[in-house]
Amino acid sequence: MLSRHLGRSGLAVSRLGLGTLTWGVEVDEEGARDQLTAFVAAGGTLVDTAHGYGAGAAETMLGTLLKARAVPREDLVLVTKAGIRQEGDRRIVDVSRRGLLRELDGSLARLGTDHVDVWLAHAWSDSVPLEETLGALEYAVSSGRARYVGVSNYSGWQTARAFSLLESARIPLVANEIEHSLLHRDGEHEVLPAAQALGFGVLAWAPQGRGILTGKYRGGIPPQSRAASRVFPRFLERYLDERAVSISDAVVTAARGLDVPPSQVALAWARDTPGVSAVLVGARTLTQLQTALGSESIDLPGPVRDALDDVSA
Repeated sequence: MLSRHLGRSGLAVSRLGLGTLTWGVEVDEEGARDQLTAFVAAGGTLVDTAHGYGAGAAETMLGTLLKARAVPREDLVLVTKAGIRQEGDRRIVDVSRRGLLRELDGSLARLGTDHVDVWLAHAWSDSVPLEETLGALEYAVSSGRARYVGVSNYSGWQTARAFSLLESARIPLVANEIEHSLLHRDGEHEVLPAAQALGFGVLAWAPQGRGILTGKYRGGIPPQSRAASRVFPRFLERYLDERAVSISDAVVTAARGLDVPPSQVALAWARDTPGVSAVLVGARTLTQLQTALGSESIDLPGPVRDALDDVSA
């Protein structure tokens, strides 16, 4: 698997990352082990998780696998996030210094490591001064808990402001993790241009349009799909519309012409967007992950990319 630097930092990551959103929820330990070993065997290094994934279950499962030496810790670039947690049906955002550092310490304990490679503030909050949030990131680096820091789901101006404040403390902001796919191209207006101008990397989550771009929803909602899941009941809701169907049809048509699965077309398109360092794939099954790994051999011809750009504009 090819690697890229995270922005203009010296940190190299595989350009396809393994997401763990469903670990401990829809993916059990055996399935997680199979995914992790297959991912590393294919040359993958970037593993993305978060304090809030499965209320900590994803990090616990990953930590268990690292402790069992399913793969060597030193072979991975561990990314985790803090600032979002679920309490029943409530989504709690707490990016205060107290909240962030408490969650970071919890993440390190679950992962069984003394540091993470990249630590991200998971969300923006108008109720907490940005300087306070960034102070926690700065302290994480100075105390050795994190090697690099960044943000997640920040807009372009928010990222630029955070970049500037951290730069004054001589701690670079190396990443912003945002949703980016043919169905969700908002990042192209501000975040991706800012990434290219300032030198931070973009980690793209949901590059397959939350599963829509695999083509499996064209005839309705399959009973075993994520859209039918009681765990993530609203995850795909906003994308089950005519526009999504039209874009999905275009991806399927392109895939037929290239003789590859639609998911690989969607991944290759997102991966090669200027400014993107890596795309994150959260698979429910090993088969899904193996299909995603196959996207490494795909380079979209210019006319195909142009056509997909047009239909999704």
